[in-house]
Amino acid sequence: MIDQKIILENINSNTIPKYIKIVNAFKASIDINTYECGDSIPSINEFSKAYSISRDTVFKAYTMLKKQGYIKSTPNKGYYISESRKKVLLLISTFKAYKEVFYHSFMSCLPDNVIIDLQFHHYNIQNFKTMLNSDNNRYYKYIVMGFDHPEVSSALSKIHNDKLLLIDAKTHFSKTTNYVFQDFGKAFYTCLEEGLHLFKKYKVLSFVYPEFTHHPEESLVYFKRFCNNYNFDYTICRDSKTFSVEKHTAYITVNDRMLHEVLEQCSTGSFELGKDVGLLSYNDTPLKKFTYKGISVISIDFKDFGAKVATFITSNETLQTYVTTKLILRDSL
Repeated sequence: MIDQKIILENINSNTIPKYIKIVNAFKASIDINTYECGDSIPSINEFSKAYSISRDTVFKAYTMLKKQGYIKSTPNKGYYISESRKKVLLLISTFKAYKEVFYHSFMSCLPDNVIIDLQFHHYNIQNFKTMLNSDNNRYYKYIVMGFDHPEVSSALSKIHNDKLLLIDAKTHFSKTTNYVFQDFGKAFYTCLEEGLHLFKKYKVLSFVYPEFTHHPEESLVYFKRFCNNYNFDYTICRDSKTFSVEKHTAYITVNDRMLHEVLEQCSTGSFELGKDVGLLSYNDTPLKKFTYKGISVISIDFKDFGAKVATFITSNETLQTYVTTKLILRDSL
């Protein structure tokens, strides 16, 4: 059955040609499962008469839908939906090396009829709100990486909970039904405890938390708790311009720009990683395994993360899970 509301909304718009409006209306109906594979649609004459549109315009729209693989026609059967395509918004912050691992895993787990619209908000609230509203709430599902901003919650509240999956860091959106989160608090603390015997080699622990990072501040709370509980002297560096590597200090970095800065200063200062200076990085990437004989990391498995997120599209079950955070020890610590 055709969704007349969607058809009329698109046709009555004055911004684009009518045949494109018809094409978009059918695509929108497919995206929200009004149409499924094999469903019949009105003939050209029936559609023309029902919506008072010229037969040539409808013919042009149907021709485009056929070329794009959305509909087919056969003698004695007429026009029908050839494939049920589902358009999904994947809205994330930025594209970094570890997110590339997540993305490729996510894409490899999807069926062929899913179309992913990948967008980046770059922690800009106007970008965030515009991208969520870009298709008038007609994506089949929304997968969103939120961030700490007071307007994020109101933007997300416009999306039906069953269609929304929040990923990565837990946000302040209290109505979340579906999520795949990292634990930046207790799991982080547990990883620090697992590395306790190595941290004891150093006099000071330093959390490098530069002014440009968007890493959840929850980790700072648990870092302080760890240092106090195990009697470590500690510092928190929030100013990248004044950052300076010192001997007998173990550094925890949450940003690869500052990771590179630590490595550069160790090289110029002739500090040996794992002996003079300790280094623990957040978020594993393929290169960290081989850099300076290996950089120790606290990280989730981003391949597993992508696979878990993909299940939200292929299943109608509620998805609520935290991915496992692990400490991977290498020579840098």
